[in-house]
Amino acid sequence: MPGIILKAKKAAGIDDEELRQVLKKSVEQKGTLKKVLLIPPDITRSHSGAGKITAMYYNMLRKSCKVDIMPAIGMHMPMDEQELTAFFGDSIPKECFLVHNFRQDVEKIGEVPGKYIKEISEGIMDEPIDVEVNRRLLDKSYDLIISMGQVVPHVIVGMSNYSKNIFVGCGGKNMIDKTHMLGAFYGMERIMGRDNTPVRKVYDYAEQNFLKEIPIMYVLTVTTTDKEDIHIQGVFIGRDRDLYEHAVVLSQEKNICFVDKPVKKVVACLDAEEFKTVWVGNKAIYRTRMAIADGGELIVLAPGVRQFGENKESDVLIRKHGFAGREKVLELFEEDRELKANQSITAHLVHGSSDGRFKVTYAVDKLTKEEIEEVGFNYMPLKDAVEKYDPEVLKEGFNVLEDGEEVFFVGKPALGLWTDRNKFCCGEKTIL
Repeated sequence: MPGIILKAKKAAGIDDEELRQVLKKSVEQKGTLKKVLLIPPDITRSHSGAGKITAMYYNMLRKSCKVDIMPAIGMHMPMDEQELTAFFGDSIPKECFLVHNFRQDVEKIGEVPGKYIKEISEGIMDEPIDVEVNRRLLDKSYDLIISMGQVVPHVIVGMSNYSKNIFVGCGGKNMIDKTHMLGAFYGMERIMGRDNTPVRKVYDYAEQNFLKEIPIMYVLTVTTTDKEDIHIQGVFIGRDRDLYEHAVVLSQEKNICFVDKPVKKVVACLDAEEFKTVWVGNKAIYRTRMAIADGGELIVLAPGVRQFGENKESDVLIRKHGFAGREKVLELFEEDRELKANQSITAHLVHGSSDGRFKVTYAVDKLTKEEIEEVGFNYMPLKDAVEKYDPEVLKEGFNVLEDGEEVFFVGKPALGLWTDRNKFCCGEKTIL
């Protein structure tokens, strides 16, 4: 079945009617459908446009077939009813939603060999990786499984989505842990914004060898935003990897922001509904780290952040070890049994550190000064930070404040990668 590509012809993006028609075409190509599983991301990917797409698919299919919806939450906390409504709207009954449990709901369908892992990781890792997916994906009563989400620079895999939505979002602990650690060991600055990374090769191997009998259709978006609205710049629908590659090229064009020189101070704003944990909020750190000067500072405005981890286990380990830097965390990994047993948490400790190269200041009002400082960050009262760095006033990019201070403002850190042009060594032909 041929894939479908729709790219925006105007800056405002693809409008709702254009989007509805291309989605309608994608399911009409599949013939008669009796039961469909939709796999969107969760609210931490609210800029993907997938909430709207999920609602459109549900409303065009609900009268002719049964529709189940299982957000690809991976290790994230399940969405509550308020979040489901905020992301997907109020047209979908809550009983349609299923919850993925990465520990209990998965079945092993294969294994990526250790020999292959050693080859693609330049000898950094050599352990095999279990390929586990939620059992519902193996339910042959589903005529079609629609996996949707945004292609955007990513700290673990390089460019997000495609089969990552299945193997991490609907996957098991072994795959989540080991691919997180593979990315952390290999080096995030070698990964972010690129396609053919070691972690992507793991997902490609698993997709090519173990998913062929599962009727998956990927719906990939590339989006941009202004302060208020999400603009879908491209939709790529189908199964073949070349559709993902087209989306990667568009995202590299739309979502990578180059600065000509390192920036001394960056202010990043985390949406209160989307970012409730430091675990997710640290996107502000790793998405901007390649743009920040040595000795510089990142101030993270985090009105919704209320805890460190997405669950009790990760929260405890983050509080215990803090964001101590890549080399220190890798030392701790060799000594601490809990970190070895929870490698994705170890990886996040790496991702959340500046490695001592610049200061990170979290501006919060739901965590205390002591809590923030104990994990290695600087603290600033949210009220004081917003008074000086008002996100309603600052424009994207460089700003000069009344006192003459120059700051670089990032209003949606989840939606891109900011990098000094000289630090981004162009290893792929798709990077301009």
